[in-house]
Amino acid sequence: MALIPATILTGFLGSGKTTLLKRVLGESHGQKIAVIENEFGEENIDSDILVTESKEQIVQMSNGCICCTIREDLRETLQLLAAKKRKGLLDFDRVVIETTGLADPGPVAQTFFMDDEIAETYLLDSILTLVDAKHAPQQLNDRQEARRQVGFADQIFISKTDLVAAEETEALIHRLKHMNPRAPQHKVHFGEVPIADVFDLRGFNLNAKLDIDPDFLKEDDHHHHDHDHEHGEHCDHPSHAHEGHGHHHHVDDDVKSFVYKADRPFDPARLEDFLGAIVNIYGPRMLRYKGVLHMQGTERKVIFQGVHQLMGSDLGPQWAEGEARQSRMVFIGIDLPRDILEQGLEQCLV
Repeated sequence: MALIPATILTGFLGSGKTTLLKRVLGESHGQKIAVIENEFGEENIDSDILVTESKEQIVQMSNGCICCTIREDLRETLQLLAAKKRKGLLDFDRVVIETTGLADPGPVAQTFFMDDEIAETYLLDSILTLVDAKHAPQQLNDRQEARRQVGFADQIFISKTDLVAAEETEALIHRLKHMNPRAPQHKVHFGEVPIADVFDLRGFNLNAKLDIDPDFLKEDDHHHHDHDHEHGEHCDHPSHAHEGHGHHHHVDDDVKSFVYKADRPFDPARLEDFLGAIVNIYGPRMLRYKGVLHMQGTERKVIFQGVHQLMGSDLGPQWAEGEARQSRMVFIGIDLPRDILEQGLEQCLV
């Protein structure tokens, strides 16, 4: 059986997750979607569809979508759905997990790597994060969960932009880009999103994304990595000139990203030891990290990525003739010690 793609939908309370989900479920894309709702309270997909009194409720909807509400472990629910699919009791093509607005998506993502049965059945396709343009600046200031949701995202959807001035939206886009430069951002109006922006993004796929994402190092190109906005509002980066006095960096976000590049190849054993040690110490603060590596002893690119303490690597395509062999890594995390990481990585080079 082919792996079942899974999408994690996250975002702070009221950001529009359910609206987006309803649109996706209602669209005639011909796909049968199993929705795992792990949101309890007033914001259920539809009170007519979902009954939350029972421990586990699976409802087949008219268009072939299934909805489950769960009070159990996500792992058990995924296993249950897969078992029912294998026995022909349920028919679905993919899974969408809607997390509660206060959730850190990290443990949800880790479920797909920590359990062999889940890893052999499902492919984590991507983490989609909804950000509410009206309330996000305050939520990002006040709530670490909101910042973590941005840090984990493979794709960011900004909702409610019609409720704020254009410059406020631009300031938010700039701030989100600084927190997570690898996630494309899209403005959405009442959940109207093309299905191509939601499914089969392969955001978590070890082989693809980084090589072909032309925007991956865009921030880097204008030397954003030379200063990490450590000084908050005192930052005089030219791209801020248009923001006037309403400068949004009056708080310094603890979720930050930085990019590391190297032209010399890595020594595989030294790099493995160093990353293992770093992940041991800083794992809980490392939201996402990812890279294309130039490794001694192979003619192929090595693609690696991780979530918290879990990391993996894969051989990618061969380096093309004439292509500059350069390692590029991005780290997104909470107050990560950039200097320690950079020094350690330097020492792993051949």
